[in-house]
This record gives sequence, structure tokens and C-alpha cells, in this order.
Amino acid sequence: MKDIPVRKINQQDEAHLSNSYSVRDIAPLLAKNDMIQELHRHDFFYILIIKKGSGQHDIDFTHCTIQDHTVFVMRPGQVHRLDLKVKSTGYLIQFKTDFLYSHNRTSQNHLTKLIQNNTYRLEPEGFTKIENIILNALKEYAEKEKGYQEVLKANLSIFLVELLRQRQKKITPSVATSSYTQEKLEQFLELVEENITTHKQVSQYTDLLHISSYQLSTITKSLLNKTPSEIINGHIILEAKRQLLATSSQVSQIAYNLGYEDPSYFTRFFKKHTKASPEIFRQNFR
Repeated sequence: MKDIPVRKINQQDEAHLSNSYSVRDIAPLLAKNDMIQELHRHDFFYILIIKKGSGQHDIDFTHCTIQDHTVFVMRPGQVHRLDLKVKSTGYLIQFKTDFLYSHNRTSQNHLTKLIQNNTYRLEPEGFTKIENIILNALKEYAEKEKGYQEVLKANLSIFLVELLRQRQKKITPSVATSSYTQEKLEQFLELVEENITTHKQVSQYTDLLHISSYQLSTITKSLLNKTPSEIINGHIILEAKRQLLATSSQVSQIAYNLGYEDPSYFTRFFKKHTKASPEIFRQNFR
């Protein structure tokens, strides 16, 4: 089978900013034809803003029906497939990690919060605020006046702040939590991302976070409606799926990469959570 291709930012847009940033209106690309992108991943952050549109967007094997006023936020390495129908309108922002992170740490924190979810459905008035920010970026990007690079970095930071505001409006009072609780959740998710091959037990993460299992469970259930174990297991399965499709490695090698010495145990674990063996899952994407 073919490995999942990795697209680089300068392969997407010739008018790029030092291979680090681009922003564009997608309407001209969809004036006459659908936009169909087969399974692939990026080495950059990818934000697709749909003003009017329909189709299907699959991100890390989660299916999402495209609707008006939707923002998709993807971090580098995530696997996705896109079928965006003709006459859809919106915008696309792409940027490398160093473009935003060289600006300020606050923007890094905003992005860290946003990438915990891939899909944001906005109210019309909220989308208008987001769109006005993007229109300013398009103007700066096209005219390239003195200091435009710094303006674009600041514009991206403002965009992230506004998207966070719109997300907060969607949170019901029963889910609204303290900054401490939100911070601990984000720390937990980051630790899972970084240590999944060596840390698979909840107790290992509570030790790193210096909180009890009960506290962590309360946080994850209130904010994500999942137990810590479900989050850990879900990330193992996600990494397994990525490696099954992104490489031609044997299942035994993938099991080893994920920290399993016994490939048969890994196979049973994968089948329990996906209802298919690793081999069958891989074959279904050929």
C-alpha cells in the first residue's frame, strides 16, 4: 500500500511567506469544481474556515459533515481527507510552528487550547468577527507593505483570541470551569501526546501532574465526558491508525513503536477498541 503523503506549506501555495505562512480565499478554487483531497497529512498548522459550504471532512478518522460557519483547526501530523463541494466559500490559513511561536508565548497557549478540538461551529455574528480579521490578513498578505510580516503575526494572534472567545460562548454554565481545571486538562493531554509509548497507566500521569486519580477523573469527565483511561486508550488507537496508514511497517514493528513487547496483545487491544484487526483496518484504506 502507499504511505500517507506529507504535504509541505510551499507545495500548497506558491505565494508563501518564507515557507512559513499563507492565507487565501478558497472561493476561486471552488468556482467550477469540488475540492477533493485524499488521505494525507501536513507539516504545518492548517485552519480551514467555511463561510458557506457542504461536503465531508475526515480528521484523524473522525467524520464531520461540512456546514456553514465552521472552522477546522488541525495541528501538524494529523491525518485528514477532504471533500468540499463546488461553490463553497471561505478561507484557508496555513502556518509553520515557528511563524506563530516566534511572536509571543500567549499565542502559543491560545493555539494549544484550540487544537484540543478540530471543529468549531460558530454563530453568524461570531463568524462575522472571525471573517473581518481574515479579510485584514488577506489585505496585508496581498499588499506586503513595510512590516507586514509582524502585522500578519499579530493578526493571527487576534484570530486565535477571537476563536477562543467564540468557543467559550458555546460552553454551558455546568461545564464552565476554573483556569486551574482547564490548565490541568491541557497539561494532561500534552503529557499523553508526548509520553504515550512509555506511559499507559493513569497513575503515571497523575504522578506527573501531582494530583489524585479522582481529581483527574473529575476534570476529564466534566470537560470531555471521558475517563482518563478512555483518553489514553483513544490516543494509543489514534497513533496506531496513523502508523498503520502512514507507513508500510509490519504490525509487530508498529506494536513495538507504541511500546508493546507482545504484538498479539497489541492486536487484541486494537481489535477491542476498533472492532477490526490492524491488518483489516489497513486493508480498508487501500
